Amino acid sequence: MAKKRRPQTKAAAPRTGDGPIPVVGAREPCPCGSGRRYKACHGREAAHAAVELVQRPFEGLPGEADWVALRELVPAATAELRLKDGLPEGVPSVTLATVLPMAWPALRRDNGAVLLGLQNDTATGDLSRDLADTLRRALEAEPGTPVTAAGPAAADGPRLQDLLDPESPFEPVVHTGFEFWVEDAENAGGEVAASLERANAAAIPTVRLSGLGAAYWCETPEKNHLRWVMTESEERLLDALARLHAAGATSLGEGTRLIGSFRAHGLTVPVWDLPRAMGAEDVEKPAAAFAERLAGALADDTPLTAEERRARSGLTSRQVTLN
Repeated sequence: MAKKRRPQTKAAAPRTGDGPIPVVGAREPCPCGSGRRYKACHGREAAHAAVELVQRPFEGLPGEADWVALRELVPAATAELRLKDGLPEGVPSVTLATVLPMAWPALRRDNGAVLLGLQNDTATGDLSRDLADTLRRALEAEPGTPVTAAGPAAADGPRLQDLLDPESPFEPVVHTGFEFWVEDAENAGGEVAASLERANAAAIPTVRLSGLGAAYWCETPEKNHLRWVMTESEERLLDALARLHAAGATSLGEGTRLIGSFRAHGLTVPVWDLPRAMGAEDVEKPAAAFAERLAGALADDTPLTAEERRARSGLTSRQVTLN
């Protein structure tokens, strides 16, 4: 049986002006009139520009490691944000949220408060600039309306570092669910209650360990994990972890194991497997002891031994990059 021929889409008429090429769907004919699909023509230039990432978009912000954790690791969390120039009239507060309903980039509540979503796709290679653009649009939005996705932020537009108060501490609050979406969650009903129930059921239980920076315990069906976002330079940190690993000093107790690390937004995140029965409160003391051992290893600048180099090679081979 002969295959049916796909209907052919007419190519766009050739452009005669010198203006910018409009953005269209990846499979649509390129507006330049070449006859090729946009993704294979001028869309390729846009895709190339999109991968020119700012490696550490949260660098310079208080709590950089926690920004990365909330972006990549934590399902449900919020943090109050303070602006350099204070809150505009009619905006009682600005709150960062890991994620918002319907994946909205931001939301202006009925009372004027702003919720800024962190776990959204970025339109450019600078997450900080895109979030700042979304925040500015949220501050200007009508109360009671969500802020939808927009095109790339202006290349000369402000970044979060330009808008947020650098003296204000960043203090994440980890939630067991997404009730912070709704102002009166206890009395929610209908589709709102059903949406909350679905979202809460998918959230991985997560706890931020106290006094240890951006160290987050999480519970999964088979085993628990500790994922610890660290701000030390990658090379120094890997050397220090290799020294400890070669000495058998990376354990957090019986049944625990440092399984490797990953990179996220320019920072390194070591990951431990933990026994299923090891809760967040059980890991805090051994994690604090490990932090002391790590500080000592970071201060050691002697060349790595052969065994330590092998340990470092093993850690590097298991490293992956998220963003």
